[in-house]
Amino acid sequence: MKKYLLYILCILLAACGKKQAAVTRPAFSSDSAYAYIEKQMAFGPRVPNSKAHIDCAVWLIETFRAQGAIVELQRGQMPDYRGNNQQIYNIIAHFSTPEIAGRPRILLGAHYDTRPWCDEEENYSDRYYNVPGANDGASGVGVLLEIGRQLGQRLADSTLRTPVDIVLFDCEDMGTPHFFTGIEREDTWCLGSQLWATNYKKAPLITYQYGIVLDMVGAPDASFPREMYSSNYASNYQQQIWSTAEKLGYSTLFNNQQSYPITDDHYYVNFIAGIPCVDIIHYDIRNATGFPSWWHTRQDDMNHISKATLQAVGEVVMAQL
Repeated sequence: MKKYLLYILCILLAACGKKQAAVTRPAFSSDSAYAYIEKQMAFGPRVPNSKAHIDCAVWLIETFRAQGAIVELQRGQMPDYRGNNQQIYNIIAHFSTPEIAGRPRILLGAHYDTRPWCDEEENYSDRYYNVPGANDGASGVGVLLEIGRQLGQRLADSTLRTPVDIVLFDCEDMGTPHFFTGIEREDTWCLGSQLWATNYKKAPLITYQYGIVLDMVGAPDASFPREMYSSNYASNYQQQIWSTAEKLGYSTLFNNQQSYPITDDHYYVNFIAGIPCVDIIHYDIRNATGFPSWWHTRQDDMNHISKATLQAVGEVVMAQL
């Protein structure tokens, strides 16, 4: 009988221990994130240097400033797939106070441009349309704008303990299109993060603990496996994030499958800037491309955005902060 009671007591103690290890569910509004995505879509495809792209950039800057951030517009040029210089406009929002400004920061990133070509369309005539970019671009930005709103509230009530920089990278999706018949240049993707990382390496005036990049984080059927570059460069932080997701009840989304290495903005943050950075990106190893069927097509619209997925991603990132 004593052994039985001792066994029951051990189970209860173990249960209590699990409850103590649970993560507090942070404040995050998927309704707000969704509205931020809708607003971006209202501008039209944000193809670099188009009117929609410029108008959206202005709105993004104004939104971050209204949240209390100090906003910096980083300008530069990078060669595109043809070797022509492409204008880059990275948007950097600094959430900090004089009291904590000297502490190592956390970097959050996403790309706000959309691909100029729907080169995954089956019909050749459809490949020259611009990608609408609801999930591939706007979803990550929408989540980060809502996180910025939450950080702004922490600034207002003096509860922000760790400085956070949100970087919206430009020209991520300018990589060589399938229909190009010339000699393919290396590093034609992620031009904005290449520029940002190169400039940071030249003058690293700010110290970062780690970074998180969000890409295609809004689909109803999203799958976020452990991306290989993230595992190689930032395994400890990747483990923390996936562990947080599990504690919040999102282990189905943040699964333990290992994906192939993906060339995304986080790669250059890791490789050039030397900042350990984790990519949270929709990837399904069962698909031929690894990405959803509507990826880089005209179907990348609001029909592929789920508030439940936005809520999950937002809570996981906010819990990390």
